[in-house]
Amino acid sequence: MDTIQKNKSSIGARDFLLNNDYAKTLYHESAKDLPIIDYHCHIPPAEIASDKQFKNLTEIWLAGDHYKWRAMRTMGVDEDFITGNASSEDKFKKWAETVPYTLRNPLYHWTHLELKRYFDIDEFLTPETADKIYRECNEKLQTKEFSTRSLIRKMNVSVICTTDDPADSLNHHQKIKEDGFDVKVLPGFRPDAAYNFADSASYNDYLDRLGEAANTEISSYDDLIQALFNRMDFFHENGCRLSDHGLKKLYYRPSSQQNVNSYFEKIRSGSPLTGEEQEVLTYSILTELGRQYSKKGWVQQFHLGALRNTNSRMMKQLGPDTGFDSVGDYSQAEDMASFFNELDTNDQLAKTIIYNLNPSDNTVFATMAGNFNDGSVRGKMQYGSAWWFLDQKDGIEDQLNVLSNMGLLSCFIGMLTDSRSFLSYPRHEYFRRVLCNLIGTDIANDELPADLEWTGKIVSDICYGNADTYFNF
Repeated sequence: MDTIQKNKSSIGARDFLLNNDYAKTLYHESAKDLPIIDYHCHIPPAEIASDKQFKNLTEIWLAGDHYKWRAMRTMGVDEDFITGNASSEDKFKKWAETVPYTLRNPLYHWTHLELKRYFDIDEFLTPETADKIYRECNEKLQTKEFSTRSLIRKMNVSVICTTDDPADSLNHHQKIKEDGFDVKVLPGFRPDAAYNFADSASYNDYLDRLGEAANTEISSYDDLIQALFNRMDFFHENGCRLSDHGLKKLYYRPSSQQNVNSYFEKIRSGSPLTGEEQEVLTYSILTELGRQYSKKGWVQQFHLGALRNTNSRMMKQLGPDTGFDSVGDYSQAEDMASFFNELDTNDQLAKTIIYNLNPSDNTVFATMAGNFNDGSVRGKMQYGSAWWFLDQKDGIEDQLNVLSNMGLLSCFIGMLTDSRSFLSYPRHEYFRRVLCNLIGTDIANDELPADLEWTGKIVSDICYGNADTYFNF
């Protein structure tokens, strides 16, 4: 601990993660200063609309961050200091006690990158430095330069796509646009609740809310689809150009319209569905949505492979998205291929991004994307960036290597935060450094030509240009 206390943090230094001169040149000349297109995240648009000023470092940094919560629980920190009633300062101090023990976890790098990039603090966070860092950051957070919009500008963000339920009014997005905020903040269509059949009572409550938003009564399966289409029109009018879906896996469960109707009527009456009935309805809804995405020219995203809410005791106490999920081991390939083929058969497969959470599926996902590229769009089918548990140095490198071997890295649309925190944008920097080091190492090993003009163009395309062209926001 003494060594850590005495030294300034080298994390975030000029050549952090860049191990040779080629990598350094690529990063500093072709990647570092590019704008950020954050095409999928979970930051609350309400806090951008109000230009929220956070009270303290705990509120902006620890609240809602289940990555940090998991680490603290592993260290034996009582839940009162994580999601409980302990003071903000005491919660922060428990996090400061945890940080030195996160060595080799991405949290160690992210924590110090965020302190450096937002607060210009280059000390390691330890129990000994906690008081000073907490006070200094809190003072800065009270200034206008640290409101949510200022933080976004500070990181050179050009586009943000949030994650929004079809029943959402989008009033916060409208407020942001009316204010003339110089960063595009666009809604993302996330209809997971429309096929979350686990609890029939909750599902029917949701359909009532969706019907109210769509100004229609949802009493049949066709009503549901029309309500979703109506909300898609509304989202489109408000700048939405992409959807997102969080699923264990994609399903291919074609069935008769009669069965689809009867299964919907069954759950609408309050009766639970069997697993097979749920899969049939999910498949049917997703194919209807997929055709409509294609018609509207949207991009569809599928985040696949998470095993969620595994701890029932903590689920009852804290609810979902609180740090009790893991990598799942579902069979992905066959149903995914059939699902995409169903849409592609009639040329109704939209631009698509697939993200996997199980690293054993890397090759499956990379090769699946290649199955449905048709020459109509450059990089139409994307094997998406390393996600969630894989969003760390090894996971990023693995995703880049598999994509390079099985597809064309040069067509990749790059990084996204997938975060709930306004302090997460240095993850784009982290990705860019890893990418440049990977390519720079290949050049140093004579595996790629030392043509830094060309390889620099490839790097800048991956970090910004490809996404800018692909989404055309």
